[in-house]
Amino acid sequence: MPGFHRTALAALGLSLTASASHAADTDAARWQREAAATTITRDDWGIAHVHGKTDADAVFGMAYAQAEDDFNRVETNYLVSLGRLSEAEGESALWKDLRQKLFVDETQLKAMYGRSPSWLRALMDAWADGLNDYLATHPGVHPRVITHFEPWMALSFSEGSIGGDIERVSTKDLQVFYGKDPVGALAQVTPPSSWWEPTGSNGIAIAPKLSADGHALLLINPHTSFFFRSELQMSSDEGLDAYGAVTWGQFFIYQGFNKHIGWMHTSSGIDVVDEFAETIVKKDGKLAYRYGEATRPVATREITVRVKDGAERHFTTYATHHGPVVREKDGKWIAVALMNKPLEALQQSWLRTRANDYAAYMKVADLKANSSNNTIYADDKGNIAYLHPQFIPKRDDRFDYTKPVDGSDPATDWQGLLPLDKAPHLFNPNVGWIFNTNDWPYTAAGPDSPKQSDFPKYMDAVGENPRGIHATRVLTGQRGVTPASLLSMAFDAYLPAFERQLPVLLRDYDALPAGDPLKAKLRGPIGLLRGWDYRWGITSMPTTLAVFWGDILWDKVSKEDTQEGLTIYDVMAEKAGPKARLQALSDAVDTLEKDFGSWGVPWGEVNRYQRNDDAIAQVFDDAKPSIPVPFTSSRWGSLASFGAHRWPGTKRYYGTSGNSFVAVVEFGPKVSARAITAGGESGHPASKHFNDEAERYTTGNLRKVYFWPDDLQGHIERQYHPGDKDPTP
Repeated sequence: MPGFHRTALAALGLSLTASASHAADTDAARWQREAAATTITRDDWGIAHVHGKTDADAVFGMAYAQAEDDFNRVETNYLVSLGRLSEAEGESALWKDLRQKLFVDETQLKAMYGRSPSWLRALMDAWADGLNDYLATHPGVHPRVITHFEPWMALSFSEGSIGGDIERVSTKDLQVFYGKDPVGALAQVTPPSSWWEPTGSNGIAIAPKLSADGHALLLINPHTSFFFRSELQMSSDEGLDAYGAVTWGQFFIYQGFNKHIGWMHTSSGIDVVDEFAETIVKKDGKLAYRYGEATRPVATREITVRVKDGAERHFTTYATHHGPVVREKDGKWIAVALMNKPLEALQQSWLRTRANDYAAYMKVADLKANSSNNTIYADDKGNIAYLHPQFIPKRDDRFDYTKPVDGSDPATDWQGLLPLDKAPHLFNPNVGWIFNTNDWPYTAAGPDSPKQSDFPKYMDAVGENPRGIHATRVLTGQRGVTPASLLSMAFDAYLPAFERQLPVLLRDYDALPAGDPLKAKLRGPIGLLRGWDYRWGITSMPTTLAVFWGDILWDKVSKEDTQEGLTIYDVMAEKAGPKARLQALSDAVDTLEKDFGSWGVPWGEVNRYQRNDDAIAQVFDDAKPSIPVPFTSSRWGSLASFGAHRWPGTKRYYGTSGNSFVAVVEFGPKVSARAITAGGESGHPASKHFNDEAERYTTGNLRKVYFWPDDLQGHIERQYHPGDKDPTP
């Protein structure tokens, strides 16, 4: 969309009424000063390299650049984080908004902004200015709800995980409790279990002694919803210089690197969200809850959720000292405790991007405002490390915190936060490598891993997963690792879950009586699977057959299990029963023959990448162009993840999550990297950068990152200040 020229904006500022005698300090004049101090350089992939005189100027420019690329996603993330999505989408988002408002209070966020350090307020001010300047210079852009961003809003979205802790709270349970809706009246459609894709990430660090050139290497491979983050660089004359993946609307590099260090966050299996079963009584006509030998008053708070078209819904909500009440079970009210430290989280998210060595990174980590992420770290001094989440409540390990504990027993209370050295961690293990794939930390460095017996059981609630088995296999015995060979490991085609499951199926088939109808029907498919090497590929027919079989069986046996630990694989392989396993293969054969004309179908014919428009929720169409993808869902242990399934009206599988940003970083004398982003940098279908990385994405063909100024030479598409008249993004 054509930009509104900066000079026109300045003229608008000068034409303000005489009552605004401090015209030089108006928004328009301030934005003009900030824009003049900021330069955005777009490379030939459309990626923004933002430089400012100060860190705040860089934040101003990166917020503006993100809005240029996809304002809709920026705004939507804040509609969610502020509990205002209903204002755009109506009643369907009501309970999501109520959940958010139980933990995020606008009044409290404004107070936090007021007591923030001056440097952080400057960043928040610049962030809001960048977004507001974009709206002022692009009058054709019409926000759904937020027409003006306030600096304090940045505190509502201070941690960049794909699924924050708050999402552990069921909106269905909220609707039953606060909406007084009977369970049977809820019209919520639950998708098939096979549609579930593990959200998380892979991180691998290689020590210099194992690398070909004696440099530490880092794999950055978040698995998120596609197009959930942008890719950019932000730098300043004050020493900031960071590159990587940025969640839309946030002003810090979430997963990436700077000149000296790199950090990769993977979703953790730690238990840091706990439920407390409260015994509710009436005392003096008011609600109270038992705590020890006494009672305490139940706190109440009135919450208003505004809904589309001006309607409002009002709720009286309840809380104990443990946290907000979110549901009822067996006559008890269930209160939830989770990390709610927006101010510290925003500081930690920003400050780690400026850390220049391990000691500085750990100093930032001591803010203890990261609850959901394991971290894989590497630096130019040759160090590699693993960090467990830093927000870890100390608890009495006698209790099972994976279930509601008795809130009336003071012994179940959180007892402060653990020191960092009391959590699983690694620093330069002798084996020379570290990984995490959202699994437990107890295999992160092979024989040098932390010992499970040394830690409370709440340090992990998931266990090992197939990707962890896969990562251990590809890393063991490695020598002379290069960025290219590390990338090959990240796209290794082995599928350990099927190596675990299919031998059981083969034994089932071999045990069938000769006269059983399935013996003849499945002879060909079984023969195909029997000769398979358990590796995916575009031309692989066994991959197609195995995935269809696995998805069908998954739907039959995993009604409640949505963890990625090995339990579900044991259920599929051993406990489903021969009849169910064989029938699932028969059903897979029938489906493939019906939809594709044969049970022998190359995987790339089925598994496809498609991006049709700028909608956050894509509608897929077999008749429209798409690209074959060789890798599978990470459920089967594929390190490269492509979470795909059939959609209403489609026969093919289309992916919506998995590998979203992939980077391999080498910390040599000058840091260097290669990277890829799903689809492309721009969210505008008319832009050449809407889908220009798609082919590379599907083949793992990473492009060079233009981190240094001399890297950028010859690859500059345009350079401008925010607000300059520019063509359609």
